[in-house]
Amino acid sequence: MLASDIRRIVDRARAGKQLGPDEIGELFSVPLVSEEAYYIQYVGREMSREASGGKAEIHAQIGIDNQACPNNCEFCSFAACNGVFKKPSIASLEEILERARDFEKNGANAILLMTTVAFPFEDFIVIAREVKRHLQEDTVLIANLPDFGYQEAMALKDAGVNGIYHAVRLGEGEVTRIEPAKRLNTIKAAKQAGLKVCTCLEPVGPEHTIEELVEKTLICRDIEPVFSGAGRRISVPGSRLERFGMVSEARMALYVAVVRLAMGYGAPLNCTHEPNVPAAIAGADIIWAEAGTNPRDTDQKTEKSRGFNVQRCRQIFKEAEWEVYEGPSQYFL
Repeated sequence: MLASDIRRIVDRARAGKQLGPDEIGELFSVPLVSEEAYYIQYVGREMSREASGGKAEIHAQIGIDNQACPNNCEFCSFAACNGVFKKPSIASLEEILERARDFEKNGANAILLMTTVAFPFEDFIVIAREVKRHLQEDTVLIANLPDFGYQEAMALKDAGVNGIYHAVRLGEGEVTRIEPAKRLNTIKAAKQAGLKVCTCLEPVGPEHTIEELVEKTLICRDIEPVFSGAGRRISVPGSRLERFGMVSEARMALYVAVVRLAMGYGAPLNCTHEPNVPAAIAGADIIWAEAGTNPRDTDQKTEKSRGFNVQRCRQIFKEAEWEVYEGPSQYFL
């Protein structure tokens, strides 16, 4: 029989009530194979359907560079401390434009451009302007960048960027060389400049406690993003975190649903990464195609390795019986 305390918490979320930290912690703590877990996932799916009008989205990220990053995020293949890539690489403007046009042609709802901290911000602005100029006028452009201030945020806005992806990651300041306050200041600057903000509970690993998951989920909620969700940590070969292994897709499906219940209906979309059917069934209605460099991959061109293309993302949503929204994302314009 479904535990009455879990039913009460889930039903409160479904009714639009804001959950407290202890309630969110209880949801994260339910046994994976249980009536409670599947009820959470059912309601997570229903809340996502209502929040997004039943339409899923596919965004497409282009990794521009791969350079040894001094921020040393231990979960990242770009981190200098992990020594994954022996030679740096930077995509040419022509390569970036080709990938962006291909993603747009295949129906991606938004294009993301990502760089490491080693890539000059001024060069990114030039690229963003060119990408924007070569795509359809209403194509949504999102930046996934290292930390920046208000002036840089205004420059992004002026270049035609619609929003940013930015997160206070699990272990921030402990397994990274970035203080959480710096991440939050970037988000604040982006909002002040009129940029939309997207975030996520990530990168989730077996090493993270329920308390950590709750703490970062509450930060996601406070950001008031276009989307939140949950993404798992992918093991980087040779990294210090590799010994912990990875969270299963089944558990991530539960976590994706818990985040939706914790966020309520305010965030239109609920994400997961990497794309998978269980999470989509549980309420993930935004996933990513990827090309170029990828902080979860050991291949310079992730489209040849871990990265999904738009068609594979469509298949994920088809298997989970989500309808994909056609056209530029409706949440960034």
